[in-house]
Amino acid sequence: MPEYIVYLLQSKKDGMYYIGQTANLEQRVKAHNSGEVKSTRHRRPLVLLGCQSFPNREEARYFEFQVKRHSDKKARFIAQFARLSGPEARTP
Repeated sequence: MPEYIVYLLQSKKDGMYYIGQTANLEQRVKAHNSGEVKSTRHRRPLVLLGCQSFPNREEARYFEFQVKRHSDKKARFIAQFARLSGPEARTP
């Protein structure tokens, strides 16, 4: 059973954040940066700030939903990685 990942991207263009989930992080970040993802197409380039893994898709989707739905959880998730990003932020 594959591992699922909830990830945090930040736009270098406007500073906005994007939270998503995937089973293949490298492929998904490339899709965002190549313009294949409609919601981030006009915010490229994007950098990966961090991610959190889950044992299955259901748990990843639930966590993603909770983070997006509750502003305090979203702020904590962003803060967890934003303070670490600096020059280490990367674009796989």
